[in-house]
Amino acid sequence: MTSFKPTRRTLLKTGTAAAALATFGPAVLRRAAAQDADLAPYKSASIDWQQASGETITVAVIPASYFENLIALAPQFKALSGIDVRFEKIPPAQIRQKSVIDLTSKTGTYATHAADPMYYALYAANKWVEPLDAYLSDKSLTDSSWFKFDDIIPAWRSANGIDGKLYGMPYDGEVTIQVYRKDLYDARGLKPADTLEAYMSNAAALNTPNDRVWGAALRGVAGAGQNMYIYPSIFREFGGDWMKGGKLTVNGPEAEAALAWYVDIMRKYAPTAAANWNWPDIADAFSQGTVASYIDAHSSASVINNAEKSKVIGKIAYARWPKGPSGKRTTSIWNWGFPINAALPEKRRKATWLFIQWAASAETQARTAHRFAGLTKRSGVNRTSIWRDPDYIKLMNGFGENFVEAAMQALQDDTDVDWRPRVPQWPAIGDTMATAIQSALSGQATVKAALDDAQRRIEPMMRG
Repeated sequence: MTSFKPTRRTLLKTGTAAAALATFGPAVLRRAAAQDADLAPYKSASIDWQQASGETITVAVIPASYFENLIALAPQFKALSGIDVRFEKIPPAQIRQKSVIDLTSKTGTYATHAADPMYYALYAANKWVEPLDAYLSDKSLTDSSWFKFDDIIPAWRSANGIDGKLYGMPYDGEVTIQVYRKDLYDARGLKPADTLEAYMSNAAALNTPNDRVWGAALRGVAGAGQNMYIYPSIFREFGGDWMKGGKLTVNGPEAEAALAWYVDIMRKYAPTAAANWNWPDIADAFSQGTVASYIDAHSSASVINNAEKSKVIGKIAYARWPKGPSGKRTTSIWNWGFPINAALPEKRRKATWLFIQWAASAETQARTAHRFAGLTKRSGVNRTSIWRDPDYIKLMNGFGENFVEAAMQALQDDTDVDWRPRVPQWPAIGDTMATAIQSALSGQATVKAALDDAQRRIEPMMRG
């Protein structure tokens, strides 16, 4: 056996290390223990999170709090997987165009991006993104008993699928519901509307512009994600069928009745400026007390409950979409999902899937929502189990009366996968319809003329 005789240099080195350990050791050990605790729920999955270690991926998202919360947790994903994630924030108006350019060019700049569900038909037709089913069924990549894909809200899974294949994993989503001033409704003895007819009647009863209170407001500004975000629900509630006889149809009696209702309530009972309003403008007006009711995304509740700006906190309540003449209630099935860019090399596709699985998991969804340490909590979580979590419900009920109940019922009973026409030509069709709706609202065309003109413009698009 060789005996060990420490030299002066060795003694100095070990002495320095011992001193450092004595000084900083407890803090280092506490950080290591905290990181182990952070990662433990993920490591309980029977997969190798490190199998794509060393990869770097770029993720395009919009500048919104629900993505900011995810970005804040990204260091945990790096520690878990060894994968670097670079986020690029792109405004909503540009992210669709930039993503399509990237997918078309096959440069693979964005490994994944926050995707509009209406674009999956276009993506799938061109094979720009990968079907996710193979990743879900690969046991080396996904522990199905841990990930619990069936726990993700069914309507959002359906919205992100084409021909039975999933193309984008829902991360954050929303439903559209009635938002109303309970104090004003109570003062007039009104109930939240159960039908579109009653919604119009309530708006008429509360419309007092001389007191700077208008009865209602809906999105008026033209855009596939603006007025064509609200109008499709009305169209379906009036019995409209986008694919009548297998042909994309945007005019006809049901469409005319639906657009006439929209134009009527906007002209009679909304502020004139609402013709150019998007949802933040509506939420701002409501929070200042000048709008008695609106129908829009449930996620706008965080805006109207902003304690620094809102004058109506404690006076807000919620209800489901009013039923249309067809007897249906039709909410949006909007969600931001993550697809996988098919142009990526194999190892980076795996890295991208591991990121998507981490972001969409129940653990990350909870950590970015009611368990998030920051001020802004997400309300658009993708898991039905979280929507039933008492801690989440307690937090969300702070937004006002009947908030969780209305949103949950809308998610369960009012969704319609054909809410909007899901065809590859959607981007151009959405813009054409948005222009037609605005044309009717502004009085530049009659309802029938606006819709007939849209039909004429759309037919060549569908012939390719």
